[in-house]
Amino acid sequence: MSSDAPRARHVAIIMDGNGRWAKKRRLPRALGHQRGVEAVRKVVRGARELGLEALTLYAFSTENWRRPEEEVTDLMSLMKRFIISDLDEFAEAGVRLKIIGDYTAFKPDVVELVDKAVNRTSGNSGTTLAVALNYGSQDEIARAATKAAAKGPITPETISAELDTADMPPLDLLIRTSGEVRLSNFLLWQAAYAEMYFTDVLWPDYTAEHLKEALDAFASRERRYGGR
Repeated sequence: MSSDAPRARHVAIIMDGNGRWAKKRRLPRALGHQRGVEAVRKVVRGARELGLEALTLYAFSTENWRRPEEEVTDLMSLMKRFIISDLDEFAEAGVRLKIIGDYTAFKPDVVELVDKAVNRTSGNSGTTLAVALNYGSQDEIARAATKAAAKGPITPETISAELDTADMPPLDLLIRTSGEVRLSNFLLWQAAYAEMYFTDVLWPDYTAEHLKEALDAFASRERRYGGR
């Protein structure tokens, strides 16, 4: 790899395939989500070891409320267990937890737990782990444009300054697992010049080594930003 190869600072992942992973094995869908949480642990550790400044994970979209109530409840339960079990490790490793989207729509106990986790890690200067909860990019852009308009002229710069990710490095690489090739209302504004990487690997099977493969592919690309 040449010394002038691009280096990713901020990577985002659409974690897709939990349900299909479970279906292939004739297992309950909830078990697929559980294995997906285990994949999150591996990838977050890998992101730290690989020197990423920021990792954004699409955990729960504004559209996910349409899923069966039992599945939504299972997802919230898994998220709570993940925060409780892994927060100490993240805090000690210098990971800063950030939430994008309107997580206040969740039940009060979830909101309280998330608030405590964000506050506890707010002073950390290592990898930023941004978790998208009740997030939709179109909603984010609308909110940002409204805030920008209240302050003055609307420009790409003023909208960017009001996005949920305004305090993070620009998005370099967007990964989607499971073989689907679409953005699903995720980081539409931020992805304007990001590189895309799609893999057939289902999220529960995704590892830090897969992340490294994606970063190696990114490093081999020539980023022109519309120029030559």
